[in-house]
Amino acid sequence: MNIAIFGGSFDPPHNGHNAIVKTALLVLDIDKLIIVPTFLNPFKSKFNTDPKKRLVWCETLWGNLKKVEISKFEIEQNRAVPSLESVLHFKKIYNPSIIYLIIGADQLKNLEKWYKFNILNTLVKFVVASRDDIYVPPNLQKLNLNVKISSTKVRDELDFSNVPELIRRDVIKFYEEKQMQDRINRITKLLDEKKAENIEVVDMSGLEYLAKFVIIATTLTGRHAYALLDDLKTELKPNGEEFLGVESSDDWTVIDLGDIMIHLMSETYRAKYNIEEFLKTLKK
Repeated sequence: MNIAIFGGSFDPPHNGHNAIVKTALLVLDIDKLIIVPTFLNPFKSKFNTDPKKRLVWCETLWGNLKKVEISKFEIEQNRAVPSLESVLHFKKIYNPSIIYLIIGADQLKNLEKWYKFNILNTLVKFVVASRDDIYVPPNLQKLNLNVKISSTKVRDELDFSNVPELIRRDVIKFYEEKQMQDRINRITKLLDEKKAENIEVVDMSGLEYLAKFVIIATTLTGRHAYALLDDLKTELKPNGEEFLGVESSDDWTVIDLGDIMIHLMSETYRAKYNIEEFLKTLKK
């Protein structure tokens, strides 16, 4: 029995990954292709997307393909798992004659830094998926794809045209919601650090309202309100936030970021106008 292992973050899976799977099934002499989403890349400190969500994307894309197994092994360890550990795991289960380990050409430069590479190198035959015209040594088997797509580029540019149609809608929804949540977290964290009080976020998405989210915070003094406005501009503009409109006074400052509205209010005005309750009545 021959198997191939294709591990990765798949954050998100894209057409390059899809091409690797389809090509490997065509050209490699294998009885099983095991796709292994990582819990965490051993060379990274955090993941962008929850492992279980990435697992679902992989299962949706490739779970019904003949000879393909989507493995939960690394995700179930709840930690970064070196390739050697996964290889030994599948070797014990299937006792294969040959184990192909599929990697991207961009991984070649750090390959010898992998955990116990010398041992790993005796257990597997590396198969390299060509990418971005990166040189692949002739002694290594190659999948001739020359992929020019990366998950990082998909996330950074929010360009989902290279995400397979089967999961595209769900991927778009996830990353748009995550981007919004990251923005909200950035704003509320800054307000908290700058001593704003009683910070509240009201979700107005799906309603006919000026913004999708409203952030309300209490200021200590009029001077504090103006200082908060300056801090928000200083910190948020470099992250791409556009201040579409600002109305400010000692007691009430309104900041329009388009889909996020921020209200900085004195304690007196917040009690008097009770915006939170007004917004909540609109949701009923």
